This record gives sequence, structure tokens and C-alpha cells, in this order.
Amino acid sequence: MGMEFDTAALKWTRKPEQYSIEKDKIEITTVPGTDLWQRTYYHFRNDNAPVLQMETDEKYFSFLVKTEFTQSGHRFDQCGVVMYLDSENWLKASVEYESEQFQHLGSVVTNGGYSDWATTEIPADVKMMWYRLSRREDDYCIECSYNGKDFCQMRICHMAKGAGTVRFGVYACSPEQSSFTAVFTGMSLTDCVWKAHDGQRPEDRRNPL
Repeated sequence: MGMEFDTAALKWTRKPEQYSIEKDKIEITTVPGTDLWQRTYYHFRNDNAPVLQMETDEKYFSFLVKTEFTQSGHRFDQCGVVMYLDSENWLKASVEYESEQFQHLGSVVTNGGYSDWATTEIPADVKMMWYRLSRREDDYCIECSYNGKDFCQMRICHMAKGAGTVRFGVYACSPEQSSFTAVFTGMSLTDCVWKAHDGQRPEDRRNPL
């Protein structure tokens, strides 16, 4: 593939007050009142979460990262994988703390300034999650795993501005009055493991009933 995930090449969009970047480990300490969301349902627009990314024009790749969030414990604390193009075009996947009973494992895709949120509830004692973000031109797949080996599909999506050079990496935020330290390890880039579709071709049409 000809590229690797090099932490020395990462660039900040909104640098946090406290962070640490090593060759194989990133730590971000969140600041209260930080988030990413655009308009839908809640009507507010939040665009102040710290995002740390690398840039590429590679059309086919998979990015793997392990997130650990042992300190999260306030509503909406979150950290995960991100592809942030600009304030109105981005995607993210994370575990978002909700209560002592459960959390939301979910993804947000924002195209043209409107966000959607797809979630499933998981136990509140989960404090680690792997993510794999795969690109096939301007289409993307987000997967998650509890062990870094067995991945489950979370989302397939299209990014309206995701056809050219893109930026991707990690983020962490605390939308309410809290703070925690998110830890990112196991970061790697590989050839795209999200294989080309081998079923119905675009020109195929199903017979009407």
C-alpha cells in the first residue's frame, strides 16, 4: 500500500490542553463542553472536539485502533475513530457513556451539515473497544471488536466530500462538565480488508413481484 500510520505525521484540529503522543500510544485528556454534532434533532451545532489525524489520498485502506477509556464515567464521555474533513462533513465511531447501567456503542455520519446517529446499548463496564475504518474510494465501512480480531460491522456509508484527499485518526471529548483521559494504541494501516462487493452488479435490476 505504500503508507503507514506514523504518529509523527499527525496534525491537530483543535489541540487539547493535555495530551501525549508516542510512536505507539496516544493519550488525550478531554476538556468539559467539547463535542462533535451538527443540527439534526437537537438543533445545536457543536464543533470543538480535539481531533488528531493524518492525511492521505490513498483510495483503499483500513485503519485499526484500540481505544481505552477506563476513566470515563460521566454522561456522553466518548473517544474513538474519526474522519474529520470539515465542520459539516465527518464521521466518527465511539463508545459514549450514558449511566451506571449502559453505554452507547455507535457511529455518527455527517454529510452537508446534518448528523445522524446509529447506536446499540452495551454494558457500562466495557472500557475498551477496537475500531477498523475502511475506505473504498468515497464509500466507508466502520467495524468494532472487543478483542482486536473478531470485527462486527457497525456502518457502511457514503461521504459526499470523501472522494479525494481525506484526513482520519482519533478523537476524544466530554460534552458535559467532565474530563477523562482516552488512550489509543494498536494503530496500524493495511490494505483494505473491506472487499469489493461480489453480488448484484450496479446495472442489475430485480424482477418485479
